[in-house]
Amino acid sequence: MKAQRKEADERLLVEAAQADSARFADLYERHFERVYAFIVGRVRNRQEAEDLTSEVFRHALQNLRRFEWRGVPFAGWLLRIAANAMADRWQRVAREQGDPPPGPPDEAATEDIERRALLFQLVGTLAPDQQRVIVARFVEEKSIRDIAQELARTEGAVKQLQFRALQNLRARIRRIHPTPKPNPGGRRTHA
Repeated sequence: MKAQRKEADERLLVEAAQADSARFADLYERHFERVYAFIVGRVRNRQEAEDLTSEVFRHALQNLRRFEWRGVPFAGWLLRIAANAMADRWQRVAREQGDPPPGPPDEAATEDIERRALLFQLVGTLAPDQQRVIVARFVEEKSIRDIAQELARTEGAVKQLQFRALQNLRARIRRIHPTPKPNPGGRRTHA
């Protein structure tokens, strides 16, 4: 029932954006993290991922009137655009460098994309200093020392910010996906 309501809500958002392109912002907000997570997980370069994500949404906006509901969610359409944009870029780079392009993205990675999108969304809810540390440390792959210099803080303070941020993320993830409680006595229950 919840999935049907979500699909109906999304359908209304798409139809509104097709009628008035200013309404596309709602779709952008809803799907940005998912598309960015899909791309950044494959290109491993923040600037390139940002460029490709921007390209995906520009292309989607330009072609929104062509989108039709055919049993595939709007997010699937966006991820297809993203996969094509990455393939085009890899082919262009391969031609320029003489290297073969990597294979197409694995479609079975949808669950991983959803996890990454959720994580990006949760990082956005952290305190600004914690966000900066997490992004610098895990997205930009900077050292504690480099982050401390950028933030004009001690390395210990940066480590503490990172620790608190990770604790906050774990707690928020547990609220969303609680771990099942063990069955007392180890007995299986049958329905």
